[in-house]
Amino acid sequence: MTGQVLLAHSSTSMIWLYDTVDNKTEMLDSLSTMMSHGFKSSKQDFTFGPWKVTAAKNHIMKSKDFERLAEEMSMPSLPEMLFGDNVLRIQHTDGYGIEFNAIDALKRVNNMEDAVKVACAQEWQESRADSEHSKEVVRPYDWTYTTDYRGTLIGEGMQIKVTETAERIDMEKLKAREQIMFFDEVLLFEDELHDHGVSMISVKINVPAALYTDPNEIAQHLTLKLTVCEKLELPMIQPQTAVNEVLQ
Repeated sequence: MTGQVLLAHSSTSMIWLYDTVDNKTEMLDSLSTMMSHGFKSSKQDFTFGPWKVTAAKNHIMKSKDFERLAEEMSMPSLPEMLFGDNVLRIQHTDGYGIEFNAIDALKRVNNMEDAVKVACAQEWQESRADSEHSKEVVRPYDWTYTTDYRGTLIGEGMQIKVTETAERIDMEKLKAREQIMFFDEVLLFEDELHDHGVSMISVKINVPAALYTDPNEIAQHLTLKLTVCEKLELPMIQPQTAVNEVLQ
């Protein structure tokens, strides 16, 4: 599972499209050590007009925080590599905006149902029919960590409004050979799915087509399951309020 965010904005609205393509303590500590070796936390800020983009990358979540989060979310397991402090935030100077983080993405995972079965599951069960361990009831959850997460709205008292829309991002504008003022990719979490593939969610901003797998190309080889298009309507400040702010 992969994710990417494409943004287009005007003075009153933004249109965005989101495509979603055991005891782990020792393993987590080992992964954390490997990820931390030679790794430096980073934070990039980019300002354009009244907007500020923040891309923060930090170490993989520590095992103690990992276990606490798993208990709080009532999930038997969490992704092997969870970057709980990574965030991509787009915020207006008035406080409202949208951000993408791993914790909120995981909250949208179905932790009450195991809807995905691998091809060898039935054969595995039959080959171990006499084993007591194979009969144990395991609490079901979506072990692929599939999520419909499309971001977290931020802001106190004033927030962006989300509405369905028939508008689409102008893909031709994204193909234009213009200077890329800011680019970054933030990984939220990744899991090897017990050798049955890879689940990963990350977000990218202002990225040229040459730097990522073109969704238009890969879409030709995939079955379309769901298309969701929403419009983010920015809060409107009353003229009188604006005048008062200038006078102050």
